Formats: sequence, structure tokens, C-alpha cells
Amino acid sequence: MLIKWRVSKTIQWIVRLFFIYLFIFTAFRIATVICFKPLNIKTLELLPSFWLGLKYDLRWISIILFPILFLSFFKRLSPFYNDRLKKIWTSYLGVITLLVLFFYGADFGQFAYINARLNADALIFAEDPKESLQMIWQSYPIVWILLALTGGVVLINRLFQKLHFVIEDNNSNIHKFTYRKRWHFLCLLFFAWFIYGFLTIKPLDFLRAFRLNEEFKSNLALNPLQNFYTTLSFRDPDFNNNAKQYYKTIADFLNIDQSDRKLYNYQRIIQPGSSALESQPNIVLVICESFSMYKSTMSGNPLNSTPYFNELCKQGIFFDHCFSPTFGTARGVFATITGIPDVQLSKFATRNEESVNQRTIINDFEGYEKYYFIGGRSQFNNFSGLIKNIKDVNIYEEGSYQSPVMNVWGISDKNLFLEANQVLSKRQKPFFAIIQTADNHRPYDIPAEDSDFVRKRLNEEDLKKYGFESEKEYTAFAYMDYCYKKFIETAKKEKYFNNTIFVFVGDHGVEGNATAIYPDAWTEQRLSDEHIPLLFYSPSLLTPQLRQEPVSQIDVLPTIAGMIQQPYFNTTLGRDLLDKTKSTNAAFIIYHAPGWIGTVGDDYFYRKNIRINKEEMVPIRKSNPDFNKKQTDSIKKHLSNLTSAMYETARWMLLNNKNNSNINH
Repeated sequence: MLIKWRVSKTIQWIVRLFFIYLFIFTAFRIATVICFKPLNIKTLELLPSFWLGLKYDLRWISIILFPILFLSFFKRLSPFYNDRLKKIWTSYLGVITLLVLFFYGADFGQFAYINARLNADALIFAEDPKESLQMIWQSYPIVWILLALTGGVVLINRLFQKLHFVIEDNNSNIHKFTYRKRWHFLCLLFFAWFIYGFLTIKPLDFLRAFRLNEEFKSNLALNPLQNFYTTLSFRDPDFNNNAKQYYKTIADFLNIDQSDRKLYNYQRIIQPGSSALESQPNIVLVICESFSMYKSTMSGNPLNSTPYFNELCKQGIFFDHCFSPTFGTARGVFATITGIPDVQLSKFATRNEESVNQRTIINDFEGYEKYYFIGGRSQFNNFSGLIKNIKDVNIYEEGSYQSPVMNVWGISDKNLFLEANQVLSKRQKPFFAIIQTADNHRPYDIPAEDSDFVRKRLNEEDLKKYGFESEKEYTAFAYMDYCYKKFIETAKKEKYFNNTIFVFVGDHGVEGNATAIYPDAWTEQRLSDEHIPLLFYSPSLLTPQLRQEPVSQIDVLPTIAGMIQQPYFNTTLGRDLLDKTKSTNAAFIIYHAPGWIGTVGDDYFYRKNIRINKEEMVPIRKSNPDFNKKQTDSIKKHLSNLTSAMYETARWMLLNNKNNSNINH
């Protein structure tokens, strides 16, 4: 048919290449549905996602093939002009195909891990190439993946060459440049149309996918090339904000004296309360890797993964509705140490020179020695840059310990706890120690030396039902509990134990199906990403309490400081959770890639999108109070205003909560 219409060989080849790439892109989208489609979504409901996804695919296929189409308009640059140009263009296609398969493979891995498309955040791993490559090598069958990738590229490239040969043979009796060049113009017009947006009035953009009103549907529509390219623009921090507009809301939230409204002042000096401890207790703050609440025993999960920690929670002040502001270890550690949510849309605040320098309440613990323990390198994610905001801090990291390195994350968590205990048991002065764990993370290694750790055998159906993707993940989660037991039992033998407050908080949760444990918001609005345990444990100093109000990671340091008999200076969004004058219960949350910001309140989770005009409010309790429409609308309005206030104020604080700086604006 194409020969009859006197279409050039180049156009004949491009048409065939176009459909091959379309098949590849569509196949990956179908595979995403097969592997990751939530059970509550019917396949027919995904048709709009496929239709929009087709438009994105047409754009990127056109971008890939455009150089061949445009340059071959000139006779001497056509892939059919001579063998040298054939090799050049097939090599170009080979490289492009390698990149396409690499992007889709990485995207598939990202989706399997956090149910989100590959985006420019992945460039963060290039900033720590040693750890990133080691983690990938130790966590995934890299040799087989590379062999499959290489094999796929070779086979597809041979197909391209075969099609070139077939077209050349079919046109052997026709002079190569007797075709009408109007087909080039027509093809260029089609490609321009596809790049602009097929059957769209406005240019096709990244945000259109998020108008599908459901997380999976939006992710399915996007392809990784579009997502990665668009989110590159989010890499540069944007510190524009409207904090002044929301000052009154924040001042009410933080109980700030507003007698002088012109100052817009977030500073407050907090004096010790009547229940503050006079014994100058030691503080051990444990930041727990991927401590997802719904996977734990404390949530009521029948798989009983953390029985020891569950018993600790009954003996301490336990908050069962604590949330990290966002997903990710670097962001979680930043929020804990600074009291500010990391609201930068792409690059971590720890990696930005303008925001890593922050004031921290830890410096108000006068007379305390400061320690930071991490099993691997503190330079990873620039944790060291953040921790060095703590004056005279002693950093222990890989190379500081006697225990052997286990994997990319350094020594095992058990050995990290035991080595930290050895250091702390020798202290004569009060100390504030931070211990950051890592084992509850791929590659999920368990040291052979821990032979007393008992592994459970669970069937796959129960694992999936109660939030675990594999027995290996469950085992690592249970091993985390084993490490806490070893630490506390060892610490109990030391003199410092009775005058020490142990604080355990997750760095972030893990996205997954939590419907067997919690209301739909944990799964559909992904509260499982941020829901973490928060425990203050000190049998000799603290009276046990179960607290069920929503609280945040950013509240950890003010709450610790409120327990000590000395004043402290707070300049951030964190609050003392035990302060009886606290009126509003709330935890701010941000999902960076899709642009959601929200607040967890007493009964509802409200969120809105900063890129498109969309908002929603869903219940977080299985049995909510019976509110009428007027009351519900009032709650929604309050949470919306508080959400914007927290977001805008955090954006301002990231640049202005500096060491030795005034925090007025």
C-alpha cells in the first residue's frame, strides 16, 4: 500500500518503528495493570487512563523518531542513502531503545516499591553513587536484569535492521528518491500534532493525568519519560510563599502571643512545666527505618510482627496516630531534627545548601553531651550536614565500630544498638543520643550470628492480606523488633537506664494495602506511607498513657524538651504534645510527586492538590461522630486553611530557621 502511494522508504520504516514503540509502551502499561492494579478498581474503569496514556505515548514516540524523520528529508542523511547511514540510525535507535527499556524497568521497580511512577527524585541516588549502586546490587538480581535488558535491546535492534532490509528489498525496483516528499510534510505535521497533544485543545501536560481523580489511574496514564522530564523542573527549590497571609492561623495553632501583629514572630521561649523532670534525664532518640504502623502488632495486625515493642508501648507514653510529614528517610530525619516539614517538591532539604543549615532544639539541652549513631556513612543523603547543626555533636558511623559491616547500610542494627550502649554506658554527664537504624530496608539482610532470632513461616495469602509483600520483608520487620529487645534488655543492665527517656519514632511508613487494619484512607489516600509509631519509654520516669490524637514527627523534640527542667527556644511548627494548653490536634502531610498537601485531624483527613483544583476529605475513624453537613463543611474549611498555613509557613521556615538567626518576617 505504502509503495503504491509512492511513500519513501524512510517513511515506510518510520511507520513500522512507530508501531513497534507503541506496542512496547502499551505492553508496559498493561503489565502495570496486571501487577499493581488495586482490587477495588475495575479494569473497565481504566479506559480513560489508557486513552490519556496513549496521548503521552504518541508524544514520546514522535520525539524519539523525529530526528530520523526531519534529517532524512535531506537525501544524504536518509537511513536508506548508504550502509554507513543505516548503521548510524540503527545505532541511534539501539541507544534510545536501551534508554526506554531502562526507564521502564526502573519505573516498574519504583512502582513495585512505592506505587509511584519514576520521577526526577531518582537523581538523588546519583548524589550518593556508592551506596546507591551497592543497595541496588545487594537488593536485586542485577546480573539477570542486565542480561534481560541487553537481550531485549539486541532483539529489538535486530528487528529494526530486519525491517530496514525488508523495505529495501520490497522497493528494490524503485529508485530510492522518486517518492513524493509531501509524505514527509504530512508525517512531520502528524508528529507535531502528537507532540502538542493528540486530540487536545490545550497542550498536553503532566497535570492532566491527575484529573483522573484516583492515584493509580493517574499513575497508569503517565509514562516514565513524561513523568521524569516534567518533574525535572521541580528540582530547583521554590521558596516563594504566602506565610504572612496565614500567620494568624499558625499563631493560634502554636499558641503564640499575637499582641504585636506586625512582627509576624514565630519565636517562643517555653518555660518548664510543673511536671518537668529535675533529674536531668538522658535522652535516647531512636529513628526507626520504615516503621510502618499498620504492619506492627500495635495496630492489631494479627501477624504479630512486633510483640516486644508492643509491650514497651504499654509501659510508656504511646501515640498510635503519629504521622511523618512525608515519605522518605532523609525527609523524615530532617522533620524530626528541625521541627519543619520538608516541603521542597523534589530535592531533599538535607541536600540543599540553603535549607540544610537549621536551628534545632537539641542545642537547648545545656550540659548535655550530644551523640549521633548510624550504622553506615553519615554522608549518605547528607545526614552529616544536618546533624552538624547540633553543637559539639559526636558522630559515630561506619569505621567507628568494632562490629563487621553487613551490607550497604553498614553494621547490623543489633550491633549498632550494642555499640551505642557501650559508648553511652561510660558517660558521666547527661547525654542526648540519636540512633538511626537501617536494617528494615532492602536488601533485608539478617546476620547469621543472630541464631536466636526466630523466623516465622507464613503463607503468602496472609502476608498480602496484612500488608507484607513477601516473607523476607516480614522477617526484616520482625528482626527490627528483635533488635529493640536486645537494646532495651542490654540498657536495663546499665546505670544510665533508670534516668533515661527512650524515644522511638519511625522515619516514615510504607505504602500498601492496609484495608484489613484501618479505614480506606490508609490505602486509597496513602496514609500508610506516613503512619508511624511514637513512643516515649522510661519506666522509672513516665506514667504510661495511650494517646490517640493525631500528632506529627515535627512534635518529637518539643515534647522531649518539655519533659526537662530547663527552658527551651522553639522557632518551628513543632509543639509539645503533653502541653495541656494545646487546643488543635493535627498532623501535616505532603505527597511531593503528585502535589498533594493535607492535614490529619481528629476525625478526617483533608487534602488538596497544589497543581490542580482538587480537594477531598475522608474519615480516619471506623466510627466517626455523626456530623451534619454544616459541621462537616466547617471542619473542611478549617482543615483546608490549616493545611495551606502549614505548607506556606514551612516553605518560609526552610530558608529562615537558621542557627543564630531572627525568625521574624
